[in-house]
Amino acid sequence: MLNEVSIAKVRARAEELFRTGGFCCSEAIVYSIRENIDPDMPISLVAAASGFKCGVGGSECLCGTISGAVMSLGYFFGRTEPKDPKALKCVDLADELQESFRKGHKGVLCCEVYTRGMDKSKGEHMAQCVVFTGEMAEKAAEIITRELNLSVV
Repeated sequence: MLNEVSIAKVRARAEELFRTGGFCCSEAIVYSIRENIDPDMPISLVAAASGFKCGVGGSECLCGTISGAVMSLGYFFGRTEPKDPKALKCVDLADELQESFRKGHKGVLCCEVYTRGMDKSKGEHMAQCVVFTGEMAEKAAEIITRELNLSVV
């Protein structure tokens, strides 16, 4: 784990990774959290985020930015043993994250609501989703640094 974290760098890197087409939104968030907060995070967690592109399996039901950010929170605060009460804290943090998204937008987490009528090969979709990717990477980083008492630069 890094001793100092730049939340702005987490956001910028996630946006860059998505904008350049290197990763989908969920992967970009997990990769940026790994790169900028905990390089020891297993790279396989980035691979686990791959199925959330354009919502779960492309269904557009759940914005992939929420999925990637919640996966990142789960890495730090989730449980690995049955009945471990840590899961309750993780659920609370995930709720904080998703509520911040809802409040900042149309009150829903559904990718389809935000992309309806957009051509995914054109700039409008990309511009919007780059912003969403950055916002959720930033919010996840804020929660992680706060909860782990990491130094923010």
